Amino acid sequence: MEQLTAFVTDNWLNLLALVWFLICFKGYNAYTKRRAKDTHCLASVMHSYRLEWMSQMLTRDVRIADTTAIANLERSVSFFASSTMLILAGLMTVLSATEKAIDVVGDIPFATHATKAEWELKILLLIGLFIYAFFKFTWSLRQYGFTSVMMGGAPMPGDDSSEKEQKAHVRRLAIMSSMAANNFNLGLRTYYFSLSVLGWFINPWLFIVLTSGVVVILYRREFNSSTLRQLVISRTD
Repeated sequence: MEQLTAFVTDNWLNLLALVWFLICFKGYNAYTKRRAKDTHCLASVMHSYRLEWMSQMLTRDVRIADTTAIANLERSVSFFASSTMLILAGLMTVLSATEKAIDVVGDIPFATHATKAEWELKILLLIGLFIYAFFKFTWSLRQYGFTSVMMGGAPMPGDDSSEKEQKAHVRRLAIMSSMAANNFNLGLRTYYFSLSVLGWFINPWLFIVLTSGVVVILYRREFNSSTLRQLVISRTD
């Protein structure tokens, strides 16, 4: 018990910064998921556009443009998935050269001294975040693949399908493509939060400030941006 108390006393600032990061990271994801159900945001507005897209897709005999759009989205996700693997390889390299990295950061003004164990824990946090992002990106890729298959099995204009069946297919296609987009968005958010972790290598207070800044930037972009306003205006015109 005394050892635990001494550890908390010696590392209270680092622990505070880590707890604040976890609250912001998990809390913001939970907040946006809940708010998307009852307010305008990029996720909810784009889902309505996907419903329109899939409705128009069912009226077309030739769907090359639709499959090409899905392929373009897959390429974007694939790029980030590949980049994540390269970043993970770089982090593993840094983990094996901890002492040299500590000396480099130690020359930065206002940088706090970190032990080898502290440095390795920070690197492991980054590795964990990018592994999480990689899983989100690859799952998004698979979901876009599922969307392509569902699009291939969608009824054609001349088929004897009822309006109820067509609406159900449109809804399923829009939901699947939105799930893929949301997982891609979660991966991108993880990139943003990972950038704030870099501040932890310099100073825990900087880590706290950068984490808070990431939340503000993400909120403004997803709930109060000019892009969102234009998307909403286009929906009401």
